[in-house]
Amino acid sequence: MMAIGTRILFLTGMLMASVAPARAGEEEELAPYKMLRSMQFVQDSVVQGDHSAGEMQRYLLGAIDKRLRSVDSSVFDDPRNVDATLIYAMSGGNPATLEYLVARDVQGYFDNRVAEVLRKYLNGKGQMASKTLGEMAKEYADKPIGPYLALIAGNTLMNSKPEEALKMYNWARLIAPGTIVEESALRRSLSIAVNAGLVPEGLKYSSLYARRFLHSPYASQFADLFVALAVDNFHVIGNDRIRDIADSMEPDRRQAIYLRIARQATIAGETELARMAADEAAKIKSPEAKGRDVLAGFYGGLAGVSSEDIRKVAEGLDMVPDSALSPRDLKLREAARAVAQEVLRAPDAASLTQESPNISVSGNNSIDENAAGHDAPTPGQEDPLAAPTQAADAAAPSADTAQTASPDPAIDPIVTSARSKLGEIDKLLEKDSSPP
Repeated sequence: MMAIGTRILFLTGMLMASVAPARAGEEEELAPYKMLRSMQFVQDSVVQGDHSAGEMQRYLLGAIDKRLRSVDSSVFDDPRNVDATLIYAMSGGNPATLEYLVARDVQGYFDNRVAEVLRKYLNGKGQMASKTLGEMAKEYADKPIGPYLALIAGNTLMNSKPEEALKMYNWARLIAPGTIVEESALRRSLSIAVNAGLVPEGLKYSSLYARRFLHSPYASQFADLFVALAVDNFHVIGNDRIRDIADSMEPDRRQAIYLRIARQATIAGETELARMAADEAAKIKSPEAKGRDVLAGFYGGLAGVSSEDIRKVAEGLDMVPDSALSPRDLKLREAARAVAQEVLRAPDAASLTQESPNISVSGNNSIDENAAGHDAPTPGQEDPLAAPTQAADAAAPSADTAQTASPDPAIDPIVTSARSKLGEIDKLLEKDSSPP
């Protein structure tokens, strides 16, 4: 990591000098393709764990943009500079710069077909060009722009043709190993596998990502996906396979993953998985894991709410200090308390078939970032290879929708389980009190 940081500092000095206004007699400014190589190195360093390179990435994007808008058109006699321009546009660069250069390309340096599909993609209309992008990815497979075209082709196919998207992502990973392209393709492949219920593929992608890119600033997305895969398919995967993947992580991150699994499994009613994950998290001791042993015990206690010794479990939950829990976990504890109280409450003598009270706790099912302890992208480190989207006018629910929303889905399984148990108890009591 130290060597990467030193090289980035060196590149910073070199590039700052190269993009400064040239004076008479000085060497020509750096060629665009050379600047792009530096940016690719920085982006690859970011997904390998050097998050400090994020500032350098933003600087390079701006520097390349400025350079491309000021170069003489003859610079594109070198096809490497043409490829550099296209890759820059597909790597988070300014789409308007590509438009600017293509509009002034009277010599025909740029392939108009590529320029047109990129224009649609970068304007959030990639679905209209998905077929053409796939064909071009194959046509340019052995060119520098090949893996980038394969990646964005996969982005446009994720929802409509996930199997074709996986093929594109696999190809992108094959021809650009160890790069931001591979990280992005692997993360999106896992997303497809989770959403499509492709469990073996999801396990393969999870294992690869955990071994190669766990320090990426986008690894929090991987964590969300892996937790969902583990919890939703626990009875197919089993404890051992989950442990195998988690064991490839360093202790601090392994504990964070286990805590997230424990919490989500508790919410989903998977008590066996929740206990296993809480126990594994509790075993891990590291300087960075201060306070997480409390969370491990807390989640383990939540998993025991439906056990026979519920009174002891409830007392244990009450012993966890509020300061050790996130706001969402405090709400989850309140729900667990309500369940325990209802189970332990003596039946009303006036009616042995009364309905259980409504139990509702607001909140959501997302796992608290601080409690989980995983990395989230820092401001400005948005994924440069993410698919552009059109105006998200429907992204937020309307006020009417928000007002009529159902109770917290994260708590619903707990409430449903409690009501089911109460119903069984009522039936038993009714049977015991009926005349012979």
